[in-house]
Amino acid sequence: MVLSNVWVRRSLGAAALVLACGSAAFAQGDLQIPNITINTSTGAGGGPGLATPLQLLLLMTVLSLAPYILVMTTSFIRISITMSFLRTAMGTQQVPPTQVLMALSLFMTMYIMAPVGERINKTALQPYFNGNPPMPQPEFLQKASSPLKDFMFINCRKSDIVLFFKFTKKQIPKIEKPDDVPLHVLLPAYVISEVKTAFAIGFLLYIPFLVVDMVVASVLMSMGMFMLSPMTISLPFKLLLFVMIDGWDIIITGLINSFKTPKW
Repeated sequence: MVLSNVWVRRSLGAAALVLACGSAAFAQGDLQIPNITINTSTGAGGGPGLATPLQLLLLMTVLSLAPYILVMTTSFIRISITMSFLRTAMGTQQVPPTQVLMALSLFMTMYIMAPVGERINKTALQPYFNGNPPMPQPEFLQKASSPLKDFMFINCRKSDIVLFFKFTKKQIPKIEKPDDVPLHVLLPAYVISEVKTAFAIGFLLYIPFLVVDMVVASVLMSMGMFMLSPMTISLPFKLLLFVMIDGWDIIITGLINSFKTPKW
């Protein structure tokens, strides 16, 4: 109790000393307070444009949404769900760890989306940064989103696109190319389509491991070992089966081949 009282008195004394020094410096004019000003830039035609702080705010908002954009517009959905199903089907609990599975999904996404990124860099980024005159922002956004729309369109089920078109209460157009589908319809349709595909792959992954579990359970029951958990005995056999058939290569090859790449 005495120590706490001493600590409180010392803290209050230090705070009072800091406040006194600050007040003296402010009174003598030694403390310089920075001025905060907001300058508006000029837009097209010489009119007032968007203020620089607002542009920074919009940029920070986009950066905060970057993980969701990565999940919604790339191959990350299918890969990450498939990896989670694989770990559950094998019954290895937390092996591989979630961080390892997400890192593997991210690197595979970068590999699969590399042609799309090169297309965006060639048609949008380079003309925007190095163009003379520079490309207008609306045109830049349109050209940057076009390769992503092409990728999502060819990997999306037409039935899912029609489903979200119905909720817009508009006439469903003839869907033949990515430009026929607005982005606010294509995004949810692509996400739903990827989740469906990942669940179908997960079902196929469960079958061989389920067979191993059933065989082990039947053998244990025939031997009268009712108190021994079949999962404990089947886990080494499932790991051995997965390693012998080179399961990682099969799954990664199948995932990569399951995606279609646009032909530009």
